[in-house]
Amino acid sequence: MGLFSSVFGLPLLPLKGLIRLAEVLRDEADRQLHDPAEARRELEEIEAAQAEGRLSEEEAAEAMSLVLQRLTGQAATQQDTGLPKDTERR
Repeated sequence: MGLFSSVFGLPLLPLKGLIRLAEVLRDEADRQLHDPAEARRELEEIEAAQAEGRLSEEEAAEAMSLVLQRLTGQAATQQDTGLPKDTERR
């Protein structure tokens, strides 16, 4: 049975490799997305941009809120997105 499955499974190897690559990329993206060190670096960049005057206080607060929501895994609420109710995702 091993020879049979090897011969007929051979054409599927590129697909299996692509699926594995996608899984590795997904895992790395999830790791970076929820990495506290990365979130801290982003928060420090936001604070620096605000101190330099590149961001207003409101923009900085919104950016910080988005970073913290992403870190904690909370979804943005309708009020946070600023979109009218009819354009909000359902």
